[in-house]
Amino acid sequence: MKRPGEILREILKEKGVESIGTLSRKWPSGEDIYQELALLLLEGDGAIVKLGEPVKESWDLEGRKKGPSLYAYVRPCMVDKFEVVVSREDLLHKLPDYPWIIVDLMFWDKHIPKEKGKVSLQLRETYAVMRRMFWPRRLAITWVNEEFKRMSKLPLNKVEAFEGSTADFLKLRGIERVVLLDPNAQEVLSQDDLKEKVFIIGGIVDMKGDKKGTTAKIGEELESKGIEVLRRKIVLRGDIVGVPDRINHIAEILLRMLYGENMEKAILAVQAPTHARWRLRKEIPKRKIRYLIDGKLYLVVEKELYDELKQWLNIRWEDFVKVLRETGMVALERRRIHHLNKISVYRLDRSGGKRVILLKRAALLCYNC
Repeated sequence: MKRPGEILREILKEKGVESIGTLSRKWPSGEDIYQELALLLLEGDGAIVKLGEPVKESWDLEGRKKGPSLYAYVRPCMVDKFEVVVSREDLLHKLPDYPWIIVDLMFWDKHIPKEKGKVSLQLRETYAVMRRMFWPRRLAITWVNEEFKRMSKLPLNKVEAFEGSTADFLKLRGIERVVLLDPNAQEVLSQDDLKEKVFIIGGIVDMKGDKKGTTAKIGEELESKGIEVLRRKIVLRGDIVGVPDRINHIAEILLRMLYGENMEKAILAVQAPTHARWRLRKEIPKRKIRYLIDGKLYLVVEKELYDELKQWLNIRWEDFVKVLRETGMVALERRRIHHLNKISVYRLDRSGGKRVILLKRAALLCYNC
């Protein structure tokens, strides 16, 4: 799968165009001006033409400023005055019809007002993700109602805002099988699943904590209408803990995977320290060592564990220390732990076992870093 900006570059290379200028004040900005330029063309907002006289300034296909160019982007009102080099139709011809990313709002009315506001915000951010990484016309929002239209503040004319059900949307397009992204699914999203035409994300925010299993009901509704549903989850090293759960984050992880990134790399690209700490709270206790020193119990982990976890979690040292304090643990350098092990005796107990040290001075070795 390729971004519209990449497809535009390929078309320009085929036509021998090395740089593009502009005759309009409307010119893309940001990290990838050719992605934005491709979206302008796809939205019918102008074309790339060949001029009679070169413009003074242009941008090469890497987005760097160059000198004069005979090729420029112009607005619709000026297209007829020049020879068109790349039009909307040229891009559409090479842009695939799929995949679709659908956000299903079937359970919109189950949300409290604050949750509805969160759903609307996350969908605005999903629209921004689709502009940056793909094409908003491949974002569909189903079960759209009047309340959502008022609250969303989305340019609904630039996405597929469908007032009917997801099943009706799919049947109109002859689609009989979809991937439903569900954190409670049994199977993990695989490379084979990425070949499907449609991916569904539940438009659900659970601030009250009473919507567990709701995404599965979206799948059940689709199956009752004759749609085959592949329920899949996105995991980080075998666990959903630490995987961002906002609608826009899930959409970005999915798009990154469609562009060829592996699941772990895609997750880390959008994982905030907050999400990383969720996983940290689960990972650190797995590595604890219990020491009974002069009658006092210490829970100890290796200080070097931070470097190990940092390779696949977006954590900072302060996050590591914060979770240690929350869990009542201490971190020691590996060499100190080796010393403690030498002077301790291992004894089994109901919690699985601990190392017992009778020397009072050994307690001085334990401290929070």
